[in-house]
Amino acid sequence: MKKEQTRKDTFYITGMSCAGCAAHVEKALAATKGIKEAKVNFAASTVMVTYDPEIVNPTDLQLIVRQHGYELFLEEESQTDPTETIRLRDYQQLKCKTVWAILLTLPVVIIGMFFMHMPYSNWIMLFFTIPVLFVSGRSFYVNAWQQLKHGHANMDTLVAISTGIAFLFSLFNTLWPYYWTTRGLESHVYYEAAAVIIALILLGRLLESRAKANTSSAIRKLMGLRPKTVVRVLENGTEQEIPLKAIQPGDILVVKPGNQIPVDGTVTEGSSFVDESMITGEPIPVEKVTGTPVFSGTVNQKGSFRFIAEKVGSETVLSHIIKMVQEAQGSKAPVERLTDKIAGIFVPVVISIAVITFIIWMLAGGEMAFTRALLTSVTVLVIACPCALGLATPTAIMVGIGKGAEHHILIRDAESLEQLYRVSAVILDKTGTITEGKPTVSAIFWTQEADHSVYLPILLHLESKSEHPLADAVVTHLTEKGITSSLKGEFESITGQGVQGVIDGKTFYVGNRRLLDAHDIYSTTEQDILADTCSLEGKTVVYFADSRRVLALIVIADRIKKGAADAIRQLQRENIKVYMLTGDNAITARAVAKQAGIKQYEAEVMPSDKAGFIKKLQQQGHVVAMAGDGINDSEALALADVSIAMGKGSDIAIDVAKITLITSDLQAIPQAWKLSRQTVTAIRQNLFWAFIYNLIGIPLAAGVLYPCCSFLLNPMIAAAAMAFSSVSVITNSLRIKAKKIE
Repeated sequence: MKKEQTRKDTFYITGMSCAGCAAHVEKALAATKGIKEAKVNFAASTVMVTYDPEIVNPTDLQLIVRQHGYELFLEEESQTDPTETIRLRDYQQLKCKTVWAILLTLPVVIIGMFFMHMPYSNWIMLFFTIPVLFVSGRSFYVNAWQQLKHGHANMDTLVAISTGIAFLFSLFNTLWPYYWTTRGLESHVYYEAAAVIIALILLGRLLESRAKANTSSAIRKLMGLRPKTVVRVLENGTEQEIPLKAIQPGDILVVKPGNQIPVDGTVTEGSSFVDESMITGEPIPVEKVTGTPVFSGTVNQKGSFRFIAEKVGSETVLSHIIKMVQEAQGSKAPVERLTDKIAGIFVPVVISIAVITFIIWMLAGGEMAFTRALLTSVTVLVIACPCALGLATPTAIMVGIGKGAEHHILIRDAESLEQLYRVSAVILDKTGTITEGKPTVSAIFWTQEADHSVYLPILLHLESKSEHPLADAVVTHLTEKGITSSLKGEFESITGQGVQGVIDGKTFYVGNRRLLDAHDIYSTTEQDILADTCSLEGKTVVYFADSRRVLALIVIADRIKKGAADAIRQLQRENIKVYMLTGDNAITARAVAKQAGIKQYEAEVMPSDKAGFIKKLQQQGHVVAMAGDGINDSEALALADVSIAMGKGSDIAIDVAKITLITSDLQAIPQAWKLSRQTVTAIRQNLFWAFIYNLIGIPLAAGVLYPCCSFLLNPMIAAAAMAFSSVSVITNSLRIKAKKIE
């Protein structure tokens, strides 16, 4: 049986004017054979499509979207970033339309409000209004017609109907004013209302476009980490500057001081220090020598080196980060699915309300029945705004996820960002999460008689031949202190105990207590007490001895990460219970828990036991977050409500985790929680104002206050309020960027 293949791509879409448009595009794509899932992000004007490339291809997607009145752009159409190019072009066109619309609307407003009885006033206003509506505002009528052909209605439909009715009524009164004057009525025109509505909505969309561009600044910053050109070494040894896209796996590339590394690879010649903070979050530059890996987007410091390209294009670590952020920004939070459904039926409901409003005013409007019916129904169409509703959630999600990426917090989907704020229990793995995950020598206690200068090279010689991980810690510690050894002699590894060596006829041992007992090696009472104390603190003691006595106690520990205890205290201050689960022994677990400030911990826990512990907490009503390495803890991570992988470098693509921290700093967990709280708060505020705006605005526009205080809302004020509602929602979302999460 043939295995089903799927591909996930993100495309830029133009022509969407409201959340209803987004819902139509999503529905059209989802109904197409071969498409597994389609998620439209109205705030970013993008669609993320999961599809089977053997059944449907990107060109097919473009045709489907085009058939429904919108335009989908393929990445292959441009060598530069297509999204930014198209967005900039659209913004410049919108800016030009808006400026001309405002300039031409000003004389219409002045004449309509102050000089309405001057000769030929209606004709002058008609002259200025036509280009406002049918040049600057042409897209409203074209898009409305496109939607009508497909049986849909959107925000453009509301604008086109309201301004179209006002214009046609005014045109009739300009051409045949005597129709009203012969009946004893004045022939009113509403050119200023139609022109101002178009000008204000264009201005609102211009401000909205500028604000929306800020929500995707994180992606642009990440993309900016990639250089435009690179230097490649040719077969004859000469160097050639080529575009980034021309790099192929196997190419030898040159990186000079201050340059960004273009792709992932391995150093082949030279050495330097590289700033990898954008990948790891660690501020200290990492030494790069022959054989060490380098990653795209990181910055070379003072040295120069050559490396072989291994992962290029979409395969690099930086590309994975960018793709993860893009997919997360395009994902939908649970609350957004509800607003999408509301937005999808919003426009037809508003049109129905406008029709009902017109009928009621025609029946109960008295002498001015038609004029009032026309004004109120037009005002209802103008003030109704599904845009604010559609932008409420995605703008906050985009800003929140983008801000997370800037702080080395990669959030895989919107649901995780929304869910994280509700977490009431956090489970931390010990090794690599709370601790550094790498044993290091914390102290060496020598006997008074031992001569360091004599014995340190011997210790280095023995440990350098051992394959035990603790031996690596000793070797690293000694070499960092400048100790060298060129000694020769016999060497033997003793399973489960340590190592034994003979140097210049003398026997030496490095190992555990069992090794001492097996060879009747003497240790002092003080050494025994010190060893017991260190063991109770969760540290490992390695003995260095000759054939008679212990020469030194080497204390090795997996140190608590800097800031781990403070991060745990921050979580506890928010009434979040923190648990530590580890497969290590009870003594070590107790010592680490005490240092980290964790009261609840479990030792000697198997991976399946961790999953059972999560289930138990969930049954007690907790929303559980699990932080681990994403590999040994995969079962527990998959079961947790929010899974957090402590990854860095090439480990960032851990599939099972919904949140990946590309830093070893545990402070990122409370930072992620604060970011979730800020984002959820912004979403709630946005939805509240979007709903309240429509709940108050539409009845007010329909004239509900007229019977009690003779108040009717002016269509121009309604247009300004509608434009302001969308801008205010985006501005509120952008406030997340200014708030601190440290």
